[in-house]
Amino acid sequence: MSERPQKEPQAEPFDRAAETVRTADPDRYIADLFAPAPLRKHLFALHAFNAEVARVRDVVSDPTLGEIRLQWWRDAIANGAAGGHPIATALNQTIAEFSLPVDAFVRLLDARIFDLYDDPMPTLNDLEGYAGDTSSSLIQLAAIVLAGGQDPGTAAAAGHAGVAYALTGIMRALPIHARRGQLYLPQAMIAARALDPEALLAGRMTPALRALLADLRTIARQHLAEAERDIADLAPPVNAAFLPLKLVKPYLERMDRANYDPFSGAVELAPWRRQWILWRAARRM
Repeated sequence: MSERPQKEPQAEPFDRAAETVRTADPDRYIADLFAPAPLRKHLFALHAFNAEVARVRDVVSDPTLGEIRLQWWRDAIANGAAGGHPIATALNQTIAEFSLPVDAFVRLLDARIFDLYDDPMPTLNDLEGYAGDTSSSLIQLAAIVLAGGQDPGTAAAAGHAGVAYALTGIMRALPIHARRGQLYLPQAMIAARALDPEALLAGRMTPALRALLADLRTIARQHLAEAERDIADLAPPVNAAFLPLKLVKPYLERMDRANYDPFSGAVELAPWRRQWILWRAARRM
């Protein structure tokens, strides 16, 4: 039995990767456009892989099939055999060309098992660990690519950047997670704020939820500040790996509004503003 991504043999691997990122992860897509042209396609490969595994829960009928699909990715990476799948092909070429650490991909896939179930996220430390294995590792892998396969010395910066980016994304995705009965908000923080999980899953904004989200925004800002301090002296092109981080502050500021209700509409930036923020940041890097 094999639950593998749909094969699309007609697609040129890196073109397919770019299109996947453009449609599934527009923030990273725009940021990737500011990377040096010869390396851009490899960032698309990394981020297309991430988009593929992030959506596994949405494309399988039960968690077991999801685990099989994640195992397919482990095998494809470990064996360097993509079976004609364009994104896996692009990813394996990128891994080989830049000697990317396979264990980072294994940890990312292992962390994504959490997505398949409705188990609670126990503590903030667990959530930060999940973010580290997913979001932070993706930034570090991009930095290695931009450094030409060398160690860019950005592990600490990527750690903080990834957590800030992931916490912001989790808060933005709260309505989606609630509709499918899934909570990424730490159980310990829910208990500390006396938040009724059933009210959260029912999509009701409460004072307790407002306070918990404010707590998470504070934590995200702390990681953002640490990351920005660590990357202040990074030179091009490695600093391009951290470009998506520039969207964290404006997203958080939208959530700071007094009338903020995560269930009343998505926390988004207008496409023109998102592009302008990233263009301006890229010019200053």
